[in-house]
Amino acid sequence: MSDASNNADASNELPARVVESFGRRVMVRTSDDGAPVPAELFGKRLSSVCGDHVRIRLPAPGSADVARVIEVSERHSLLQRTDSRGRAEALAANLNLLAVVIAPQPAVDPFIADRYLAAAHFGGIQSALIVNKSELPEAATPQFQAMLREYRQAGYPVLEISALADTAASEVLALLEGTSAMLVGQSGVGKSTLTNRLAPASSRLTRTLSDATGEGRHTSVSTALFQVNAATELIDSPGVRDFAPPPVEDAQVQVGWPEILKLAGDCRFNNCLHLREPGCAVTAAVAEGSVSARRYESYKRLVNLMRTLAPAYQRRR
Repeated sequence: MSDASNNADASNELPARVVESFGRRVMVRTSDDGAPVPAELFGKRLSSVCGDHVRIRLPAPGSADVARVIEVSERHSLLQRTDSRGRAEALAANLNLLAVVIAPQPAVDPFIADRYLAAAHFGGIQSALIVNKSELPEAATPQFQAMLREYRQAGYPVLEISALADTAASEVLALLEGTSAMLVGQSGVGKSTLTNRLAPASSRLTRTLSDATGEGRHTSVSTALFQVNAATELIDSPGVRDFAPPPVEDAQVQVGWPEILKLAGDCRFNNCLHLREPGCAVTAAVAEGSVSARRYESYKRLVNLMRTLAPAYQRRR
């Protein structure tokens, strides 16, 4: 190819950010134009998720083609989950903060919240807990408040709000300010309501809980990135009824539990998994109550889940 052709191609390329992903097709926002435009991935080996920094090639003037994503930049963080076939699936890239949203209705599943928080640690992402619908009577029950104390004791920031209150947006923004943040959690906890308050241009649909089951209905159907202000981005994602982090080795599971990782150095054996080993500082802390028994149970469940997801030759006997 001639130098003239190379220069023409280069002049037709722009850096961009993926703001919504639909498999091989994405919506991108270019650095010199805030309006999202459709694009498709060029090449079978290329993959991209919401939050990726990419390079696109614009279509020729007058062409009916869409822009092509020709390069995906290196990611500084990656949120992943386990897909239906037991493989790691990327959800969003280049996050600074994962905010797990819970609420007293629908009934909170703390084990799902724990697995989201663990996935954040595995992906090199800071995390926090947002407790929505704090105006409901169920939020004041001893059981619910005891669960929140467990998270605070583990070291997580916990923000209690009501998305219906006038102060909700400013309270959440204070937590997210200056980050590229993602809201995750069960269906119906109010993620899209919060997104709409923080980024009105998002216009994400919201729905009430299902009368039949009391569970949330999915309102967001894709993961999408919105600009809150010049320094803050917010990624909204579909609600879930279950979630599992990507498969990791046994010894890596503790990385997702800061209160366990903090004590690991005091165990008798440096390869302690904090299950049945003698001289374990973690099980001793659980017995004396300085580490939450429920959080510890959640840790053990994830160790067992990771073992079932590992290839047969890697499973511990």
